[in-house]
Formats: sequence, structure tokens, C-alpha cells
Amino acid sequence: MRTDLCDLFKIDVPIFAFSHCRDVVAAVTNAGGLGVLGALAFSPEQLELELRWIDEHVDGKPYGVDTVMPMSYEGKERGLGKADESGGVDAGVFQDLIPQATKDWIETVLEEYEVPQLSSDVDDADGVGGGNTGLLGWTEGGGRNHIDVALRHEGVKLLVNALGPPPKDIIDLAHEHGVKVAALTGAVEHAQRQKQAGVDIIVAQGTEAGGHTGEVGSMVLLPDIVDAVAPTPVLGAGGIASGRQAAAALALGASGVWTGSVWLTVREADTSPLVKEKLFAARSRDAVRSRSLSGKPARLLRTGWTEAWEREDCPGTLPMPLQYMVCSEAQTRITRAARKAGTKAQELVGMPVGQVVGRLNAEVSSADVIYQFMDEFIESVERLQQTLDTASER
Repeated sequence: MRTDLCDLFKIDVPIFAFSHCRDVVAAVTNAGGLGVLGALAFSPEQLELELRWIDEHVDGKPYGVDTVMPMSYEGKERGLGKADESGGVDAGVFQDLIPQATKDWIETVLEEYEVPQLSSDVDDADGVGGGNTGLLGWTEGGGRNHIDVALRHEGVKLLVNALGPPPKDIIDLAHEHGVKVAALTGAVEHAQRQKQAGVDIIVAQGTEAGGHTGEVGSMVLLPDIVDAVAPTPVLGAGGIASGRQAAAALALGASGVWTGSVWLTVREADTSPLVKEKLFAARSRDAVRSRSLSGKPARLLRTGWTEAWEREDCPGTLPMPLQYMVCSEAQTRITRAARKAGTKAQELVGMPVGQVVGRLNAEVSSADVIYQFMDEFIESVERLQQTLDTASER
């Protein structure tokens, strides 16, 4: 299963594993793949702690960091969302752009599902303590803070950006540190722009994928992007959770695979028991595209929350980063209320996941997932070779 990317990163298999959980990142890295930590939900201080922990648990092996520096978001043309001299990003200017009607409608939905107001004992573990405004890293300034932290760690050998290519100065800075840059895309023209910007690896993400995703399926998108950006290496993404699917991606021209959903249900994942139970029960059609997360289309687990945003009385989603900000406190309230078994709030709990969720039905270790990938990849290649050999004998 080795490709040129294995030699480039000194890894055993070209399996790149995106996860917000440091334990998963370390486990995949130690098993021979390349774990990539999703930094979006972390403050710079929290990210520093996470990366320091990973450094201590991977014995010098390489890993990556994924952040979001969107090409466009509300207020960017007016200079909003840039970091100040201290690295801070003013969330107040975005809060002022959120319509009261949207806030009122969200409150109506929460009342329908019997989600109470926050009590005074909310802390950082609940996602709103410490001044968290829901802005996170949805702006260029937030993403730059993540990059600054990541480049201080020698183990970080890959920086990944979603929602467009990183700014040119960020790509140059990464290269000065000997770090490769990758970017996710769901369209050929975007992949070409990423290559022109100096991105080293293109992640061709089909619509099957979880999180932000386009409209074209992997079977069509992947070979189109491979041809459009050659010889730049491409990772296949979207609907990949097994060695058979990885073999298909490589057959279409990919140099490796980018995986995400499969790591939500592994033993090391910090996914809540309630969400894991929902994921195990879900089928492919339960992963739906919705703007309810960030204002841009993202594939999420179907829940009462995603369905509410499709109702006729919904005022509509807001542009990035306003959508996530207006929902931030609501999600915290939902999470807290859902801790009690049998509550209506549990119907609202979900998370980003791809259509491959229908194949996630058992909890195994991250290392076992890697080993299963390898075994099934070999079986798939051998089966194909036998088919070809049989055909040639006729």
C-alpha cells in the first residue's frame, strides 16, 4: 500500500486521519498512518496543550494540523476577523451582525425540545467558559493563530486548510519550516487554484464526505482532479472507511486517502456514548447536507436540529461565521440537557459525518482500523489481479 507520500512523510501507509481527538491522532500515527488534528475548536492556548501531548505520545513520528482559513466570510472585505497585535480576534463586530429574529427562532426550537437555559455553573468543559463567543477559527485571523502554534512543534509536518487554499504567505511560511501544505476541495477549478497558490497536496473531497463538502461524487471528482493538477499528489476523500475503498481511490489516481468519519467511532475517540449509539444506528441517507452548522453546506448526521433548519418557519441560515456563532450557546445547552437519559434534547444531538456512516457498526481501536485497511487493500488488489489473470487466459 506504499506510495510516494509514504517516503515523503516517512510513514508506513498513505492513510491520513482527520480527527478532533488527540488520542486518535496519536494512535493512527503510531500505527503507521498520519494523524491530523482538527484545530478549529481550540483556542491557541488549548491547541498548544494538545500538540504538546501528541508530541509526548508519538515518539518523534510526524503528524499534521488542520485549520480553517476560509477564502470568504461575512465581513472579510471590510477587514473583520483579522487578528490584532496580541493575536486576538474581535468577536463583538460579528455578534452585531446577527439578526434578533434568528436568535428568537432558535429559542423557539429549544423550547419545543425542552432545552433549559444555561445555569451559572457553565464552565470551559461545556464549550462556553473562558469567554468563548462561538467564533472559534472561522476567520483568517483565527486560522493564523493556529498556524503560529503548529509551526512551533517539530512533529508537525503537514498543515491542512479547508474552504480554499491558505494565503500565499502562510504557504511560504510553512515551506520555510519544512512543512508541507494540503488543502481540501470539491471542485476541479478550486484544485487548480490551490496548485497555483503553491499547495503541495490536493485533497479531492467528494460529496459523500462529512463536514463541508461539494456536490460532486468521489468517483467522478477524484480522477478529474488528478488529471487537472498532475503531477501534484492527490488524496482521495469522501466515503472511504476501508481498504477496498482505499484501493478504489488509488486506482483512480490518488496517492493516498484522507479519512474522517471512520475515526468517530473508534475506541480512542472522545465522541459521546449517545452520539456513538446514533452513528452505529445510522444509514447512509442519515448523513445529510445542511447549512445549519456554519452557513456553508456541510454533511451532518440527520437530527431534530438539522430538520428544524429546513422548516417553513425557519428564518434561514446566516453566512459564515455568523451561523456557528448564533448556534454556539444553543449547542452548549443541548449538550448539557442531553446528558439526562430520555430527554427530548437528545433528539437534537448530532455531528458532522459522511455517508460512509452506514458502514460504521462496531467500536474497534484506531490501530485495528489501520490494520484492517491494509488487509482489505491487499485482498482487493489480489482479487483484481486474479480477475485480470483469468480474463487473459480466456
